[in-house]
Parts: sequence; C-alpha cells; structure tokens
Amino acid sequence: MNNRDVMLNKAKEHFGKLVEEQLSRIERMKEDKEWVDYKSLKKIIIGVCWGDGIGKIISKHSERVLKFMLREEFAQGKIEFRTIEGLTIENRAKHKKAIPEDVLKEVKACHVILKGPTTTPQEGDKWPNIESANVAMRRELDLFANVRPVKISKEGIDWCFFRENTEGAYLLGSRGIDVNEDLSVDFKVITEQGAERIIRMAFDFAKNNGKKRVTVVTKSNVIKTTDGRFSRVAKRIAAEYKSCGIECDEWYIDIMTAKLLDPARRRDFEVFVLPNLYGDIITDEAAQIQGGVGTAGSANIGRKWAMFEAIHGSAPRMVTEGRDIYADPSSMIRASAMLLRHIGFIERAEQLDMALEICSQFEKRIVITGRDNGATGEEFTTYLLECVQDPVLVKKWKKFAGI
Repeated sequence: MNNRDVMLNKAKEHFGKLVEEQLSRIERMKEDKEWVDYKSLKKIIIGVCWGDGIGKIISKHSERVLKFMLREEFAQGKIEFRTIEGLTIENRAKHKKAIPEDVLKEVKACHVILKGPTTTPQEGDKWPNIESANVAMRRELDLFANVRPVKISKEGIDWCFFRENTEGAYLLGSRGIDVNEDLSVDFKVITEQGAERIIRMAFDFAKNNGKKRVTVVTKSNVIKTTDGRFSRVAKRIAAEYKSCGIECDEWYIDIMTAKLLDPARRRDFEVFVLPNLYGDIITDEAAQIQGGVGTAGSANIGRKWAMFEAIHGSAPRMVTEGRDIYADPSSMIRASAMLLRHIGFIERAEQLDMALEICSQFEKRIVITGRDNGATGEEFTTYLLECVQDPVLVKKWKKFAGI
C-alpha cells in the first residue's frame, strides 16, 4: 500500500467515526422530549462559574445583581447559589480537558448556570490547545439554542437571534483532519432534528411575543447541502405558522451583515434564526450597534439545563495591564436578566433590562471605559442597582424611549 492509499484510508476511518457519532446523536435527539419545569421545583440551584481573565471580576458583579433581584426567594431557601471555581484556564490546562470531570459533575448538579468568560487557547499559546469550554459545555448539556437579544428602544431596534448551538461548523471544529502536510479538512454538520428544534423555538418565540417576522440566515446558495437542509426545514416549519400571521424570509449571511447597518431597513427585522458560525459573527455585529460586545449577554438553552453568559471573551490583556477592575459587567448582567426570565421572573428581568438601558443609553451618570478614566465595574453595578429602584428615573426613561 503506497502513502496515498494510507492517507486516504486514515481519512476515511476518521470520517466514518464522525458519521457514526452523529447518527447516534440523532437517535438521542429523537428520544429526548421532556423539558424541565422550573415552577415544579422546590428549589432552583444557580451555579456561578467565574471563568478566567475578566470573568473572575464581572461574574461576581452579576452574581451580586442576581442575589439582589432574588433576595426574597434566596432568604426563603427557594433559590440556592453555588460557586464553581474549576473552569479557569489554569485548571483546564492542568487536566488537559475543556471541562474537567469534577467540574462537569458540579455543573450538572445545578439547574441553571451563570458562566463568566473563559479563555480558549489557540495554536502557539502557552496553554495546551484544548477545546473551547463553551463549545464543550453546549455539547455536554445539549444546550442547542443560543439566544441573543439586542435592544435599542430609541432607534426602534428590538432583535432576538436564535443561533443553533450544537451543530454547524463548531460541532466538529476541533475534529478536523490534516490529511498530509498540504491538505487540511474540517467538517460541518446540520441534522434535520437539530435544525427543526432551533427553528421551531424561534417561531414559537415570535408567536408568543407578538412578533410578525422571522428571518432565516444561511448561505444556502453556495453551501448547498448543510445550509440547504437548514433552509428547507425553515420553509417547512414556516408554513405551519402562516396562520399565526408570521411571515418568514431568508437572507444570505453576507448581505444580512450589511442590512443590520442600514438605518432604513434594520428596524424592520425582529426574530432571526441561523446556524452556529453565522450566528456567532452576526450577533457580535448586532451587539456593537447596541454599544459594544461588552453590553450583550446570551442564553444557552437545552431541555434539562440552561447556561447564561457574556458573548465576549476573557480579555486576558486587561488582566495583564491591571485594568480588569474597569471591565464592563453589562454583558453578564444582561445574561442575568435572561436567566431571571428563563426561570420565571419575567417582571424582574424587564426591570433589570430597563435599568441597563437607563445606565448605558440615557442617563449615563457613570460611564465604563475599560480604563482608569472611567468607572470600575463595582461602581457601575452599584449605579445600576440604584436605577432598578428609582421609579422617577424609570418614568423619565420611558418618556425618552417613547415607551
């Protein structure tokens, strides 16, 4: 057998194992139907993973906010907070695992997770080139829906992005193969079941929140097999919701990024649903329009567990330069609001969202710059909690925003 045959057989064997894994995953998705009912739980356990880098700082600020918003339930023993410290890059590197086994066990013992940013090493770093902790957690807990809202009331922008979280280019992003010194191949996966559950969630959200438009984002004109399947499933599900008055349109990812920047068109969009990689890119753009990636949180939702986090990374440079105390906690606090909404405290989530808008878009009495010419994260958090409790300020904000 010559070298070419050896390489081909190795690649076929590698690909075959991946296909077998995905066929088994499809069977598990078909069997998994039950959702956790938070109302039936005597106590909801919230795990707080500090992460690393600025995550250690901003996670504590958001935990402070959550404990304030849930102070009555916390005092009554209906809410429990558990600190999970082992998701640092140092501990993950020590175990050479994206999530060490003991940490994963702690995570699974909670109902919902508030997770700080974590460092993902890349080739050439001082750390082992281990998989992203985020990707691993989404896979291990089957957190298939990444939900990212962006709201700028004064500009009429109220978007909600439903990004598929466990498939696409990221599912096997660390499972590609170097066939030889000249050829590298990565894999992208879209399943009928995976596409259906995220698309149906987006349409259900639209139906339950009075939205009239769901926009599907793909590159199905070029990526015809995987994106093509996502597009076909979307069209099939859209037909079911036609009677609810919900329209569905499809945009390609390249032009969609442009339309989000178009003031004449962008306020017309409401709900987006899209595969993993496109969702990662376009939600960063949307967050920048809102005020920067430091202002945006996200939910990672599965049937049994849910995890809430910032959409940005751990910013190790800020730590090295001694600026971590000036890191903006808004993204994690917004994630805390999403957590509140998910476990049933909708009114308090809305209070917190409004306070964030007051602090960052209206009054701006204290401004975060990321440097010592601005406020610390602790000062901003104190300011935010004052705004939550100030009915006069809320009234002024509503008038300003036209609410």
